[in-house]
Amino acid sequence: MKNIKSSLLAAVSALVVLFSSCNKDLEQIPEGIITPASGPSLDQVMRSNPNDSLFYKMVSRVGLNTAYADTTKAHTVFVTSNAGLKPVLSAIAAQAGVTLPVNAPDAFFSAFISQMPLSVVGALVSYNTVPQKVYSTNILNSFPNFIYPTILNPSPSTQTLLGPVVRLAVYPSTTNGAWLNNVPLTGVDQMASNGVIHHTATMALPGQRYLWDRINADANLTYLKAAIQRADSGVVASQSLQGYLSSFGPDFTVFAPVDTAFKSILTGLIAQGLIAQGLPVQIALATATQLASTPNVFTNPLLAGTLTPQTVKGIVVYHVLGARAYTNNFTTTETAYKTLLNSGIPAHPGLKIKANFVSPNPFVSSMTVKDVYNNSPAANVILNASPLTPDPIGSSDQNFVNGVLHKIDRVLLPQ
Repeated sequence: MKNIKSSLLAAVSALVVLFSSCNKDLEQIPEGIITPASGPSLDQVMRSNPNDSLFYKMVSRVGLNTAYADTTKAHTVFVTSNAGLKPVLSAIAAQAGVTLPVNAPDAFFSAFISQMPLSVVGALVSYNTVPQKVYSTNILNSFPNFIYPTILNPSPSTQTLLGPVVRLAVYPSTTNGAWLNNVPLTGVDQMASNGVIHHTATMALPGQRYLWDRINADANLTYLKAAIQRADSGVVASQSLQGYLSSFGPDFTVFAPVDTAFKSILTGLIAQGLIAQGLPVQIALATATQLASTPNVFTNPLLAGTLTPQTVKGIVVYHVLGARAYTNNFTTTETAYKTLLNSGIPAHPGLKIKANFVSPNPFVSSMTVKDVYNNSPAANVILNASPLTPDPIGSSDQNFVNGVLHKIDRVLLPQ
């Protein structure tokens, strides 16, 4: 691993420049030229659809039905039908210690909505509302996705623990449909006199924590946590990786190697080093296995000259993209993507990523990430057991205030 160190020193020092420019204004997206049909307001359209009665119950509970009835202001509302909303409400109920089976009658869910804190109901509905008309033709095939402010927090300069924007995409191709964050749109362009409704498979949930909160608490990311802390040795908090992963403003995609991935690669690399120093193979392997058996490997004095902060930081930032990307945002053709390492090594080719979709299911069925030099076997993204499993339970498409996290089963090396 010593050969990694020299070429990464410049990259590490240049990261400060990259991070200092992370706070950016939202892109302003022009409205489409489509003229919506005249007729009922958003409020009337939602109220008249029995399949959307639970969503409308949430809307009326926090008084947003008045805003949706106002024909002087335009909105786009991402509405989840009763069938798609029930699992979300059931999960919220479970967190509150309430048993609410997904197959319970609508009336039970309506009663639960009446008991939910207004702040929670308001945040959920507001996050799924954009204060402008966004037609399906405005959703572009682009990477990273265009971002739209929501009425949860319409001011981009205001910091909030609930993400203020949503991301819309038809990337990688329209054949896989359109998406709100990582939630498929099941119906588009239902017109109202003062806006447009798109239906979603389930409710898009705002990030409520920071990336570091998950990394710090996840029992299967203890090596990644230790690696980040080692990389931050001697760095002031305002310029540390932990600081950026804990801050509003940056927007990252973190491919997070699980503990077994770190144990495996560290055992191999340490063993190689010991064998090169003349130790017999069996002794080298046994010693390496013992050294790599705990996250404290990153601060072990015996490895201080190899696992230096600069070397470890180079490896960590190689697993981070400088833009938020859900699994559905990657192409079905293996494509190279730049990482934070490119802030110091612009010519570095980055990571090669490929996603596979199984038709007609819109979700990613498998996804690989590998270093561009093919030094390491491809890492597999550990996909959620259920496609839309949210933080802190899921393993992919974990949505946070400052990015998204996907667990992977291997550590990738930048050279």
